[in-house]
Amino acid sequence: MSPSIPEKRATFKALHESGCFVLPNPWDAASARLLAGMGFKALATTSAGLAWSRARPDGGLSRDDVLAHLSSMVEATNLPLNADYESGFADTLEELALSVRMAVETGVAGLSIEDSTGNASAPLQDMAEAVERIRVARAVIDEMGGDVLLVGRAENFFVGVPDLNDAIIRLQAYAEAGADCLYAPGIRTREEIAAVVAAVAPKPVNVLIGWDSDLTVNELADLGVRRISVGGAMARAAWGGFLQSARRIAEEGRFDGFAGAASGQELNDLFS
Repeated sequence: MSPSIPEKRATFKALHESGCFVLPNPWDAASARLLAGMGFKALATTSAGLAWSRARPDGGLSRDDVLAHLSSMVEATNLPLNADYESGFADTLEELALSVRMAVETGVAGLSIEDSTGNASAPLQDMAEAVERIRVARAVIDEMGGDVLLVGRAENFFVGVPDLNDAIIRLQAYAEAGADCLYAPGIRTREEIAAVVAAVAPKPVNVLIGWDSDLTVNELADLGVRRISVGGAMARAAWGGFLQSARRIAEEGRFDGFAGAASGQELNDLFS
């Protein structure tokens, strides 16, 4: 029998208590089911991968779009699902509380709240505002049973403010405000990763590896990382193969861009 939502959430929380696991980011039911069949223990959505699949830029979808996607992704596999919930689709604390409630109702096992603004001239939320938003999300989750894992994200390195000290101060504040897991996407070096892990210990840290890296799962585990995600990297890899073959046809009239393609038989077998 398929696990219940509370069982998925309990499984997800247990994964954060020890060890290190990879949390890959599918963008639709098909990619989710393939990853589930490969032995991964949990999945996470990708706002970018979803948006591109809808012919939109990252951040270009509505809350209703994302909520419908979360519901379908929860149902797609038996694995716990972490929601990339961007900045909560809310300008006010009241709207944020409603947004978090609606996300929890989809059945996700975890959700992240970013501190980015989308404003190039002031890309990060004021610290006090960002902390209060984590507090609001925490309160809503607790009111609804407290079994959804809350991830606090410091977006410094993603929005052009690569200040490690500020990111750490933010993550520490989010941890104090009730975030269960901390995440600074864009940190890359072993020194940066170790510094973040030490700063928020004993709370778990998510590290993004969305590019070719010599870091391995074992090495990240040795650095104290609890979970590893890939963001939109798998979606970009899929689009990269598509664009390569399409451009060869359109620009050169050649049909030799399919060398790395999966066979139809392999895909039929995987989905059967």
